[in-house]
Amino acid sequence: MKWNLRMVAAQRDIWRPTQLLKAFEDVGFEPSLSKVASLWSKSPVTIRLDDLDKICAALDCTVDELMQAEPVLSRATPNQEQNAVGHNPTASRPVPRTSGGRSLPPN
Repeated sequence: MKWNLRMVAAQRDIWRPTQLLKAFEDVGFEPSLSKVASLWSKSPVTIRLDDLDKICAALDCTVDELMQAEPVLSRATPNQEQNAVGHNPTASRPVPRTSGGRSLPPN
């Protein structure tokens, strides 16, 4: 998801986290300034739905304006096999060494 808080805020002539905090307080949403600054500077990992509702109310926007879906790129190609880590079908198995007449450990 792409977090568009700064763009939506700029469209409403809000340019700083302190101005955003004031807009939040106008609708009864009172997060700390550090939380507002965090929302302002980076995309949140999680966000409560009621907080999202209040942010949209403060900015008079929709969730669709605030967050934009981005496609997820797949790393595997359709014909590529999924193998275990370290799997190499062409490599031979290691051969245990014996040294000085000692026997091999049990299997």
